Amino acid sequence: MPYVVTRSCCADASCVLACPVNCIHPAPGEPGFGTTEMLYVDPRTCVDCGACTTACPVDALKPHTALGEAELPFLELNASYYKENAHADRAPMYVVPRQRRLPKGELSVAVVGAGPAGLFAADELLRHPGVRVTVYDRLPTPYGLARAGVAPDHQDTKRVTELFRAIESQAAFSYRLGVEVGTDVTHADLLREHHAVIYAVGAATDKRLGIEGEELTGSISATDFVGWYNGHPDRAHDAPDLGSERAVVIGNGNVALDVARILTADPDTLARTDISDRALAALRTSKVREVVVLGRRGPAHAAFTVPELLALSALEDVDVRVEGRPEELAPDTTEKTRLLAELAARTPVEGRRRIVLRFLTSPVRIVGDGSVRALEITTTTLHTDPDGTVRARPTGDTRTLATGLVLRSIGYRARPVPGLPFDEDTGTIPHASGRVEPGVYVAGWIKRGPTGFIGTNRTCAQETVESLLDDFCAGHLARPVSTSGTEGRALGLEAWRAIDRAERAAGEAQERPRVKLTDSDSLHRAAAQSVPAVRG
Repeated sequence: MPYVVTRSCCADASCVLACPVNCIHPAPGEPGFGTTEMLYVDPRTCVDCGACTTACPVDALKPHTALGEAELPFLELNASYYKENAHADRAPMYVVPRQRRLPKGELSVAVVGAGPAGLFAADELLRHPGVRVTVYDRLPTPYGLARAGVAPDHQDTKRVTELFRAIESQAAFSYRLGVEVGTDVTHADLLREHHAVIYAVGAATDKRLGIEGEELTGSISATDFVGWYNGHPDRAHDAPDLGSERAVVIGNGNVALDVARILTADPDTLARTDISDRALAALRTSKVREVVVLGRRGPAHAAFTVPELLALSALEDVDVRVEGRPEELAPDTTEKTRLLAELAARTPVEGRRRIVLRFLTSPVRIVGDGSVRALEITTTTLHTDPDGTVRARPTGDTRTLATGLVLRSIGYRARPVPGLPFDEDTGTIPHASGRVEPGVYVAGWIKRGPTGFIGTNRTCAQETVESLLDDFCAGHLARPVSTSGTEGRALGLEAWRAIDRAERAAGEAQERPRVKLTDSDSLHRAAAQSVPAVRG
């Protein structure tokens, strides 16, 4: 009875460490780790001990006899990985980086960003005695995209926040939430108060389409739309126009599928999640019946992952249609194209909402007079460059899709950090193994670009922390000389816990995980019910 990795896999490799027979791959240090869509259990070598399930922070591992109908495809998905990746030369068992013997005296580190990258960095630092970590974030709540990015219908993935709760409970950990670096405190202030600073600020903006009409009302980024339905304080009071029957999402990554699912979901189902109350109310009166998801290239090049496509194919009350070169959907090519071929062969059910995955299509311009009325699109053909890069070229064969809502979902992009170098081409801070210079480090998307999964941030943080500790042990870090003055006005761990309790209590009354507080006043009122703000 082998165990199976399912859709919610966060790829943080905790299961790899727990497995006594080295049957979960790819492991850190092996080809594919951090780039494959998930981790996989080898059914030939799994001994059914269940150790992996106790280590997984998102309950992604299950015995195959406990799989639900929608999860059954993951049994073959796990097994098929090993048909192409035998791992005959498997790396030695993955081990946690060694505990370092640090020079006498406490090492103080500031981590800027309380999302997964920042919290994994804090956890890696706190494995070593004598380290104290202070995590800063401009928002009054931590957890970054795990709180405000993961779709509300993916509550299993959000269980990773329980791991973050354990990290923040460590004695040498403290928060300074509601503090914006560059406004409330400077980079120089942080270096005066701490031996080192790790920037884990993510990629908070989106890439632009660069087409006519992009600035019209009703043309918005998927980043902002996700923030709206997840109750991000910056976006919670937006009011996207849901008054037309069709919405169009440009780009076909996982975020695009998230947006399509939420727009077509039954509001009564969403009402059992932690979706923003304002978003839920708007979705109850939404007129959207169809969401078209556009991809410039063909089905084999779709950016979404197989686990997310499986989740889409399992929707019971939404039709999923496939358009654009269906002849490319031969079932014997890849798992992704096989699934798309199955979807293309389904018979639509009259009256259902629908999601249309349209390939080989590129946007030309957004049409409207003040507000979006339509999107002009063109078909594309594929061409392969000498270096093997496959590119889509417009054919000039255009048509117009009537719509009042166009969402661009073509990738995240980081903002420059004041006082630090920034590579405009990659949207990252230049570094060597996470080191910008002794005393200044990066982790997460600001380090490697918007790639990987939640758990990818752990191995990313390990590399950065190793560089930081090397510098500390070599005497390259300056001693702290003063405090930044943010202690009194910052929200600490107890303030966050008070917010968390208030949200959970409101959720319990409605049989929901939580009811999010989404504006500054309500968040600070809840925080005021805590004991003194900053610990440590």
